Amino acid sequence: MVLELRPPEEPGVEHLWRLWPTFVAYTLSFAYVGIYWVNHHRLFSHARRVTNALVWFNLFLLFSLSLIPFSTAYLGNMHFSRDATLLYVATMMFPALSYIPLQYVIRDTGAKTAAAETYHRQTTRKGVVATAIYLAGAPLTFVSPWFGVGCAVLVALLWFLPRSPIDNLFGD
Repeated sequence: MVLELRPPEEPGVEHLWRLWPTFVAYTLSFAYVGIYWVNHHRLFSHARRVTNALVWFNLFLLFSLSLIPFSTAYLGNMHFSRDATLLYVATMMFPALSYIPLQYVIRDTGAKTAAAETYHRQTTRKGVVATAIYLAGAPLTFVSPWFGVGCAVLVALLWFLPRSPIDNLFGD
């Protein structure tokens, strides 16, 4: 998967500066892809066998992630318009929802250690909170697209932090 950054066709800093929406969208999306990559590896460290469900749900996650470059380009090109932000928030929610059955399959067929259970418990809580934030982001985008983008940033921060405030609430 490639997230596109294209240089301006004319020389000069002023032409580079005009690309700030594309660069911001790219940076946020790159963070998302990185977060999914890290969490995918952590999740699969608890897998113990390959099942058809595992393969198909993993492919479903890959498909949902493959949509990110399109919505990222649209968000940057449309300078964070309401419609572009709505599409972006929906696109970010799609992998979050597709991760749920993949995690369920690995939890069901994978390692049954205390570490695995802690991982699943913590990531399930983060997933529920992230989905709620995305759901809030859609109507907030109608108030201001920046609120929708802010929700996407908040979810990225939630997953980026090794221990989130959600983990601290429950003492895991």
